[in-house]
Amino acid sequence: MHVAMLTPLKDPDHPEPSGDRAMARLLRAALRQAGCSIDVPSRRRMLDRGGDTALMRGLAAQAAADADAYVAAVQAGAAARPDAVFTYHVYYKAPDVAGPRVARALRVPYVVAEGSRAPRRAGGPWAEGHALAEAALDAADTVLVLNERDREVLARAAPAGQRLVAFPPFVDAAEWPDLPRPPERPAGPLRLLAVAMMRPGDKLASYAILAEAFAAVPAGVTLDIAGDGPARAAVEALFAPFGTRVRFHGLVADKADLARLYAGADLLAWPAVNEAFGMVFLEAALQGCPALAGAAGGVPGVVRHGETGILVPDRDAAAFTRALAAACGDPSALVAMGAAARRFARQERSLSGAAARLRDVLGIDGPGRP
Repeated sequence: MHVAMLTPLKDPDHPEPSGDRAMARLLRAALRQAGCSIDVPSRRRMLDRGGDTALMRGLAAQAAADADAYVAAVQAGAAARPDAVFTYHVYYKAPDVAGPRVARALRVPYVVAEGSRAPRRAGGPWAEGHALAEAALDAADTVLVLNERDREVLARAAPAGQRLVAFPPFVDAAEWPDLPRPPERPAGPLRLLAVAMMRPGDKLASYAILAEAFAAVPAGVTLDIAGDGPARAAVEALFAPFGTRVRFHGLVADKADLARLYAGADLLAWPAVNEAFGMVFLEAALQGCPALAGAAGGVPGVVRHGETGILVPDRDAAAFTRALAAACGDPSALVAMGAAARRFARQERSLSGAAARLRDVLGIDGPGRP
């Protein structure tokens, strides 16, 4: 099967790392493992961070032109005809204009992975992006639901015949080293870990909750932080009172280095304020590191409470603080959850499993045979 793939929020090859880029890369890999060849009709980034109507209209016009040029190339025989159009992540700040236009012109199915509707954005600064995102989602034959938080609104607005298919986030274990983890935890103080970009807004709010909670853990516990960004000075100020107990590693782009941090930590602690689902939780799980997280959005889909980690209510700093202190007092429970997390990531959330689900969604009869 030949697929036209679009990623209007962030291209898989964008230089800036993020969870969105990671999932775009994983979906591309899963499509290939499912037996698909891939073309990219447009690499236009449709992101409008500030609700700029003129910007969005300009981006939409450019994306439409990209789509028309691709369709013309297909019709002229200069590009292979796709059997489907597949778009990752459609919402009001990054709508898909090219995807439905290509699908309509070539009369092929249009599939969206992670689409979200936001009725409250129908008016105001993001009205233009909202309208374009709604039009794209209305045109989709199938929407893969990566974040179960989106399902209710998607179902309520779904046009007749549209399929909503559960498609939980996954991880490619082959991209990461499989580092050994002893069956029993070595003696010594617990090591906590946080891995996140340092940006104003939700990320900084998460760091603030983590700093508040860290003040309540035993004095010997340490915290490693991997991440960087425009709010780094503010993050460093939050943790300055803890001195050398907190170690900043900056951006850790190399997977082998990041895997060593996961494998060496007893617990990934991240409040996950307004998180979509959090790829870091699956990455940590690959190395047998359990997680403590706020139960925002799709996080409960990647952290199983009491089994692979601990969940507390979203944005509840007091609950996060209590849970972190309790976790630090029960290292044996963390070891058991870490072992379960490793099994979960490597068996239930594998790339091969995602490829099999895509073959079913796209109607591919076995690898590489449409």
